[in-house]
Amino acid sequence: MRIWTIVAIVAAILTSPAKAQDASFVRYAQPVIAITHAQLVDGTGAPPARDMTIVIRDGRIAAVGRSGRVRVPADATEIDGTGKTVLPGFVFMHEHMFYPAGELHFNEMLQSFPRLYLAGGVTTARTAGTLAPYADLNLRDAIAAGAAIGPDLHVTGPFVENRGLPVLKVHGLADADEAERFVNYWSDAGVTSFKAYMMLTRAQLGRAIETAHRRGARVTGHLCSITYREAATLGIDNLEHGFGVMTDFIEGKQPDICPFERLGTLLDGVDPASPQVRALIDFLVARNVAITSTLVPYEDLTPGRPRLSAAARATMTAEAQRTYDGTQQALLALDARQAAANFAKMMRLERMFVAAGGILLAGSDPTGTGGVIPGFASQRQIQLLVEAGFPFEQAVRIGTLNGATFLGRQREIGSIAQGKRADLILIDGDPVADRAAMDRISIVFKAGIGYDRQALLNSVRGLVGAR
Repeated sequence: MRIWTIVAIVAAILTSPAKAQDASFVRYAQPVIAITHAQLVDGTGAPPARDMTIVIRDGRIAAVGRSGRVRVPADATEIDGTGKTVLPGFVFMHEHMFYPAGELHFNEMLQSFPRLYLAGGVTTARTAGTLAPYADLNLRDAIAAGAAIGPDLHVTGPFVENRGLPVLKVHGLADADEAERFVNYWSDAGVTSFKAYMMLTRAQLGRAIETAHRRGARVTGHLCSITYREAATLGIDNLEHGFGVMTDFIEGKQPDICPFERLGTLLDGVDPASPQVRALIDFLVARNVAITSTLVPYEDLTPGRPRLSAAARATMTAEAQRTYDGTQQALLALDARQAAANFAKMMRLERMFVAAGGILLAGSDPTGTGGVIPGFASQRQIQLLVEAGFPFEQAVRIGTLNGATFLGRQREIGSIAQGKRADLILIDGDPVADRAAMDRISIVFKAGIGYDRQALLNSVRGLVGAR
């Protein structure tokens, strides 16, 4: 009898209206909505515009302009934006659906993470590597069908890695021929990008890139055994973690070998002002290699930097909180001065890359010590880009239009303009003048549906680390 009860429950879930489970999270679902008298940062890098009105009709931006010049339709539901700021929905490029469980194991967060991303303003995300590819693909399709809540997902395949990495969920490739078969298999399954990892050989990476490009897919990389210059020469499209994992300047670096003993100190001897560093940046820019900034996990590894807020901790299981606190205690043994210096170097190198004409993307990467909680980390990434020296409007562009352009979706998302999809973030306050206002997101619109941030957060309280 019990098995039939379970079957009946599953059947009820599968046949229920797709939008039914959204109802408790939705604040606005009217066909016509107008946000009036708000400050607007449109995602293009243009200066903030004050006293603006945005009209949303059937999920798209019908009009945007100065209040008083834009006609608010008589049937519109009006939101008074006085004292508020509107940003485009974030397009974040280094996201995952897994969370560190300790000892190089990772748990899938298929319920909590999509909601957390959306609560933090992320309306489109690239997964940048998966440990459960079919789960990510099915989640992507469920979100697209309206059967699950979360950002649009662009699914990156399983990590493209050589043999020897001590992570049980990662498959090690034997050689370049297997790399080609691997990329073809997952391209057939529906992934649209691939992520090269730390122990690959140049032969494996070269074949993976060649195969992916033939299949219309992009390749990014969190590298170690292969230098940034070598990867760019092979035709890689994107590199992850800013300049924090480059091994180009490691003395005695052996070809195709990751200097594991140097991880954590890769930037110790790097002088950003040196001709060699500037030459590398120019080489990457000339090769049109995008760089993804993921400052949040590096901040989490730096003693003396801000730690998780109470609101972020509330999303975690008690066990996840204890594990995180223990790791943070262990970090106190690090050389705090050197760690802070390296974190500052990462910021400086990203500024230099953009100044040289490079394409900088943004991501949060919820791995590391467990202190990178989706959504909260997305907001923090924007704050850290501002701390790094980028004007607020440029930081927003890095986290919105740059990602949309890399994905080839700039005509649809990434900035606020008439005709585009209504992916918007409504903030209580002025994050241009006050970075802390980024923590006061109230409503996130995806395709014109306004989700209540706090309701989303309440729904995942105590889940991170479990599901």
